[in-house]
Amino acid sequence: MSRVISASIKAARSPVGMRLAGYLSVLLLSIAGLSACQPETKPPAKTSQVAADETVMAMLERIARNSGIQQAKHEEELRILQPKLNPGSPELMELLLLRGGMSLRSNQEDVFESSLKVLGDWPEGAGKNNAKLAHQLLLARRFLAKGQLAPAKKEMTGFAAYTEANTNITMLLRGHALMSGLMAESGDLDGALSHINIALKLAEKAQKSWRRADLLATLADLYVQAQQVDRAEQTIVDALHEAERDPDPSMMYSIQTMQGIIYAEQGKQKLARKAKLAAVESARTSGAEDLLALALANLADLSLKQGDYATALSLSEEALPLAQSAKDMSTESLARANSGLAKIGLKRVAEGKRDVLASIAFDEKRGANSSAAGTWQELGSYLERAGDLEAAVHAYHQHRKLIDVVLRDDTRKAVLESQAAYDDERRAKDIELLNRDMSLKAEQLRERDLRLKLWAALGGCVLLSGVLLGLAYQRIRNSNRALARSNAALRVQGERDPLTGLSNRRHFQAAIKRLADQGKLSGTVFLIDIDHFKRINDSYGHAAGDSVLVEIAKRLRSTLRDEDLVVRWGGEEFLIVVDTRDADYAGVLAQRLLDSIGCEAVSHGQQSIPITASIGFASFPVAPQSLALSWERAIDLVDTVMYMAKAHGRNKAYGIQAIAADDEASLLLLAARMEAAWHEGSIKLLALHGPEQASASS
Repeated sequence: MSRVISASIKAARSPVGMRLAGYLSVLLLSIAGLSACQPETKPPAKTSQVAADETVMAMLERIARNSGIQQAKHEEELRILQPKLNPGSPELMELLLLRGGMSLRSNQEDVFESSLKVLGDWPEGAGKNNAKLAHQLLLARRFLAKGQLAPAKKEMTGFAAYTEANTNITMLLRGHALMSGLMAESGDLDGALSHINIALKLAEKAQKSWRRADLLATLADLYVQAQQVDRAEQTIVDALHEAERDPDPSMMYSIQTMQGIIYAEQGKQKLARKAKLAAVESARTSGAEDLLALALANLADLSLKQGDYATALSLSEEALPLAQSAKDMSTESLARANSGLAKIGLKRVAEGKRDVLASIAFDEKRGANSSAAGTWQELGSYLERAGDLEAAVHAYHQHRKLIDVVLRDDTRKAVLESQAAYDDERRAKDIELLNRDMSLKAEQLRERDLRLKLWAALGGCVLLSGVLLGLAYQRIRNSNRALARSNAALRVQGERDPLTGLSNRRHFQAAIKRLADQGKLSGTVFLIDIDHFKRINDSYGHAAGDSVLVEIAKRLRSTLRDEDLVVRWGGEEFLIVVDTRDADYAGVLAQRLLDSIGCEAVSHGQQSIPITASIGFASFPVAPQSLALSWERAIDLVDTVMYMAKAHGRNKAYGIQAIAADDEASLLLLAARMEAAWHEGSIKLLALHGPEQASASS
């Protein structure tokens, strides 16, 4: 597995973009230092005191520029420097932003609160507005560090009021960089690009090449997220040219790493390897052990993907002691995982499995569930290729259990944000209706006044007023209907997957109640996983992967009845619940699903992408004892048998026909050792095969 960390700050990066905390931290920490406000002109001779101030600013910029590496050393430098700076000085403000940002990463809550308090109590004067924005930035970053996007966006409310007329360029640049990150994480890539381009213009005024290079690298990352990979390639070339004007090894590492991501996204594996090798050399030049350890671990990941297990093992073993020396536990875990996978690839299965499990245990202990889930999945894939099918099924099952935790957390956050958006729109509609009601009342008052004054001469106005009131009442009724339609649309939108149009987990939670009497499921459950979906994304691009998901959703809908529940369960997985307990019908339907999915390749532009799927299914209550299970237990059971289909070659469907158990506890014990129980005869399974032509091409 691979984790890419910017030279500016350690932050996990997915193949198509930085994750939230790292993405925004890069923007904020790497754009620190008051000297960004000043042109790079030769200063005139000054007094010794001014020279000392210049040394302070140079030191702050050096730390800002390299804030992602040797953090302990930088934190110590800032701690010693802080008492020497004057209260209310620009240098102190810069230092507080740096210390506050670093403390979020090292979980030093007392340092963060102290930095926040000094900024909040900033003395009145020319720097007060800058301190106010700095205070907002730190608060927003704390929310982001906790994965709380909505409060972070709320903290930046009113940012538009900060302009070059009332805020210094560096602070304004930070604000636009943060807003770009917030927009990107919210899915508003157009807004993100707008803010990052404003930040680039401000960086031009600051006349600091390394800042423009860093922002251009971020812009390239946004283009990758927007699937504009060619523009990303040109932008990273521009970033490289800008960095070469004021070269720095850690910055070069960051840009070369981004190059590797872009080339890998384009399928240019040789260029991707060349860029990662260059990143390793830049990391060596920087002298930072943690940076070099990560560069080597990432290069090891590339060797794993290319099947060069001996090189991958050598690189991982070189990275491991460096990460341990730098006390970089995340990279240590990564190096250990890659080392273990390489050993499995070299047929040293037991030894490799121990290394990977040690890495997973570390990630789970520190709460990095997403990383641990990914490692479980990779372990399952390597064990499957090594022929250890039972261990592969166990690894896949552990991946599913852990990814469910991650997805539940993500879903909960998404639901809260969706509800917040819904509440905001509802309040806006209520205010609109109130305003209309007030206008109506004002109209009524004016009408009554007019009637009293002109009663005798203008009696006809009474009729006219009635007509006006009727029209106004009709308008209010229409507005209420529109509001009701809007609310209904919001509810539908919140329960639909935006890509495929299928139900999502939120809708499933509501719909499953009709099929689960007193919490026990009655019906047939199918769990479908698209085979080698990651390989499709890597080989054809993520836009092609989206096309595959959309086409699979169409094929599922065409195969099933309108009343059947079809859910995009997460990533490349789909869940189907059918209101029937007929085991024979379940087997027939499973075969139809296999055939429908694998019948023909999916077209994406000029590309033809062969598709197959692995399916697990079972009818509930479970035969022969009619054991009833909760829907959660039922899905876990189907999940286990689906991973058996994957471990036994994919393009298959495995269905549970019977389990020799008298109660739920016995059933769960047998399910935990599904493969062995099947061979013993305690569990009866139906095995089905997909289309031969699709299987061969996949």
